[in-house]
Amino acid sequence: MNQILIVEDDAALGRGLVLALSDGTRSCTLARSCAEARQALREHSFSLALLDINLPDGSGLTLLEEIRTADGPPVILLTANDLETDIVTGLTLGADDYITKPFSLAVLRARVDAALRRASPAKPAAVFQQDGFVFNFDALTFTAGGRAVQLSQTEQRLLRLLVENRGHTVPRGTLVDRIWTDGAEYVDENALSVTVGRLRRKLGAAAPIKTVYGVGYGWAVDA
Repeated sequence: MNQILIVEDDAALGRGLVLALSDGTRSCTLARSCAEARQALREHSFSLALLDINLPDGSGLTLLEEIRTADGPPVILLTANDLETDIVTGLTLGADDYITKPFSLAVLRARVDAALRRASPAKPAAVFQQDGFVFNFDALTFTAGGRAVQLSQTEQRLLRLLVENRGHTVPRGTLVDRIWTDGAEYVDENALSVTVGRLRRKLGAAAPIKTVYGVGYGWAVDA
């Protein structure tokens, strides 16, 4: 599971970020000052850090420099400073991305997902098998009970996300962001319901795609 450090002194915004980014694939630690962030970095290993620049006891840019010196996790800057010089300074000091306030939570999730993907080591080719289902996402071959199944690119992306996060519920917002252009365009969430329905029909009644109403979808694993 990816561990994300969020450094934000606004209590309400910090709680909102934790809720928006926490799911079956990510957990978040909130720090409200440079001191709390340094302690968290000493005690835990993080996959990504989101840093506010203006903090009560210092600058997020100083934290960024310390993280880069210590070969720490990728960093996304969260800042109300949208001047070009501030952005260039952050990127020059080693930030991987920046987001200016106010921002869309959909865009934030998409940027976080993109940063985590870039930081993840390449995985060896593997074939997923479970209860008569055999999915080879490299060769793009899919079988259900020995029967070949033809999937669209959208269905393939959905299936891969569910399988990679099997045993967990993936929120609808995360699926929409990841399947359709990483949040770059607005997509009606009804499109997700339609795609899930098509995938279920193609894989058959035995497909363990579970719906958690009001939350999202998951691929159930053997008990």
